[in-house]
Amino acid sequence: MRLLGIDPGLRNTGWGLIEVENNHLKHVADGRVVSRNKDTLAERLVQLFDGLDKIITGLKPDEVAVEETFVNVNATSTLKLGQARGVTLLVPARRGLPVAEYAPNMIKKSVVGAGHATKEQVQMMVKTLLPGCLIDSPDAADALAVAICHAHQRESSGLAAQLTGAGA
Repeated sequence: MRLLGIDPGLRNTGWGLIEVENNHLKHVADGRVVSRNKDTLAERLVQLFDGLDKIITGLKPDEVAVEETFVNVNATSTLKLGQARGVTLLVPARRGLPVAEYAPNMIKKSVVGAGHATKEQVQMMVKTLLPGCLIDSPDAADALAVAICHAHQRESSGLAAQLTGAGA
């Protein structure tokens, strides 16, 4: 089972692909999709769409998990992040892939054991859970954490059967 985790962002969207066999997790690839700050919002969303579409086409995940957005103090930033997040949900859904969503605290708790873990703690545990993984960026580390969380949650909650049915 190939699981793609996505950490949405307008400037940098992290992604990470893992393979799951029984209880064994294996790192496949990670990186980020970067949009150009000087471009319009619409152009940046197209860059995000095209980048994620290329990743999904090339890596062929079976399921996708996306981190839920938290509310920022700045309403404009929150709205732009929400639009970028919408693209991260749209791309895999258009390809007929099941998409799960997880709150940041759930991801941290699943990977580190504490819902208020620091980014450094998350990165350390991602490297521990995926030996040999050389993480491209903090955004990619967060995306791998999303994929790991999904691997844990889908098995423990019976989510696998629900998502498999949803993708058919």
